[in-house]
Amino acid sequence: MAQSDPSPEISSPVHPTIAVVGPGAIGTTVAAALHEVGRTPRLYGRTARDELELEDARGTLVVPGPVETDPAAVPGPVDLVFLAVKSTQNEAAAPWLAALCRPDTVVCVLQNGVEQEEIVSPLVPGSTVLPAVVWFPAEARPDGSVWLRGKARLSVPATDGGRLVADVLRDTLCAVELAEDFTSVAWRKLVQNAFAGLMVLTGRRSGMFRRDDIAEMSLAYLRECVEVARAEGAVLDEGVPQEVLTNFQAHPTDLGTSILADRVAGRPLEWDIRNGVVQRRGRARGIPTPISDLLVPLLAAASDGPG
Repeated sequence: MAQSDPSPEISSPVHPTIAVVGPGAIGTTVAAALHEVGRTPRLYGRTARDELELEDARGTLVVPGPVETDPAAVPGPVDLVFLAVKSTQNEAAAPWLAALCRPDTVVCVLQNGVEQEEIVSPLVPGSTVLPAVVWFPAEARPDGSVWLRGKARLSVPATDGGRLVADVLRDTLCAVELAEDFTSVAWRKLVQNAFAGLMVLTGRRSGMFRRDDIAEMSLAYLRECVEVARAEGAVLDEGVPQEVLTNFQAHPTDLGTSILADRVAGRPLEWDIRNGVVQRRGRARGIPTPISDLLVPLLAAASDGPG
């Protein structure tokens, strides 16, 4: 993954203008973090709302809207865009990005996977695309509110763009880590996300990983993912597979994942950026991926059909 600072060099504005595109679970969390400290962003999405609501351990935080739904109504570009739509919705978000971005705009991509720069850059020519890793369990409720079940944290590359994100989220409910080795951080999260895809095939939540048979299969898949990650330059030790599994086993049994929520709702799945990438990169490097070879077609069929 490219980690070099973009050119020209980014200079952080004193009071940057900020927009959130896609105020779902992740976008609402970031918007609430900013609003709470007086840095309320502009809100853009496909569903009109008067306000956003986030509940966490401290209580409920309301972010004033509106959520705008017409890209033509955007008053002008901003300094920083948090792109918080699913990767399957990037093309739909393209009109927003065109209206909000100029060459010195930073687009912080709050999406899964390790290919954010390659995927989003064609939609924002000239702008800086900053990949990010999201480390918090936020769930959207049927009424549109969001439940933040744990502490919020982002990891971003230690570049000028990353420092801008760290500055705007400083002293908020969402911590920011500036990662010198972002490749390893991103692949570590990808391994976790790929593993969570197993829940789609059973329709079960994290409690399923307490079964001995599922745990055994899970470890084999996690080792496969880690082998590919290492070939891609990530520094991940032998203990990562067991660590990921142990963490899931310690979760509340009803904790889900975004890809499971999409499956239950009948929405397209991020199967390629979360699981297909392990198979693709493994094949390119001559690494056998027998579990991916079974899992990926099943996830693709669950997402795209036919049938």
